[in-house]
Amino acid sequence: MVKSMTGYGRCETTSGGRTVSVEIRSVNHRYCEVSVRLHGRCGFAEDAVRQLVKNRAGRGKVDVAVFFASSNEEDTLVTLNTAVAKQYFACLRDLQKFYDTTGEITLELLASMPEVLRQERPQAGEDAILSLILDTTAVAIDSFDKMRSAEGAELKGDLEKRLDVIIGIINKIGKRSPEVKGIHAEKIRERIVALLDKPIDDALIEQRLAMEIAIFADKSSIDEELVRLASHIDQFRNTIRSRAKGEPIGKKLDFIVQEINREINTIGSKANDLNITDMVIELKNGVENIREQVQNIV
Repeated sequence: MVKSMTGYGRCETTSGGRTVSVEIRSVNHRYCEVSVRLHGRCGFAEDAVRQLVKNRAGRGKVDVAVFFASSNEEDTLVTLNTAVAKQYFACLRDLQKFYDTTGEITLELLASMPEVLRQERPQAGEDAILSLILDTTAVAIDSFDKMRSAEGAELKGDLEKRLDVIIGIINKIGKRSPEVKGIHAEKIRERIVALLDKPIDDALIEQRLAMEIAIFADKSSIDEELVRLASHIDQFRNTIRSRAKGEPIGKKLDFIVQEINREINTIGSKANDLNITDMVIELKNGVENIREQVQNIV
């Protein structure tokens, strides 16, 4: 199944006074890179969220934003650090004496000092919060995956059309190849006749000529390359038609495209024919367009 590397998904869940919102978006990347940002004192969930997304993303640069808010009293614990408060009070009294002032040291002043009152999340509630975050993330991933699959279907259709064009050019080259052999054989014969300035009637010369033509035909033959090229095209088409869910195919397609390019380059170097050279250029342009599209596939 073809999936695009670009996508977006979102889900918001509210349960037991807790609200979790998850947004997932991705762009193209050679590997799978997941970045997680958590808001609302739920940093303990980072590793679990990253692993969950990574298992489903396959490939791409994925950004995940998790927002958590709670009105549940169980999620908040305020503690008083009396030792810190005593030291602040003592220091403030020393300041009064040093500056000979009688300013009032109020409860509000002491409570506003850092670390006197601390708001914490009870560890006992983390499991329930983590479960809610992961459930919400899973639904956001479903939405995200649905969008990537829809875009992947568009990519698959485009690739199928481009493959059809390439196959048409390959068929033309296959028909032209035997003609090229005959044309070059005749050219060799004409050159020898011109050099000898008379028709070839010597059996030995005729035999040698036939041998040279056979050697040339063998060196310039592109039959094997055309067979391998057709095989690579079939592999590519079968891969994008695969029904295996969740299996990344982008890297495999990229490798097949490299093999296709290799065969095309060999055909171009061996064909020794202007018409085939023009068709090879068309092939290269078509395969380059396919290669660019493959960079968008998971």
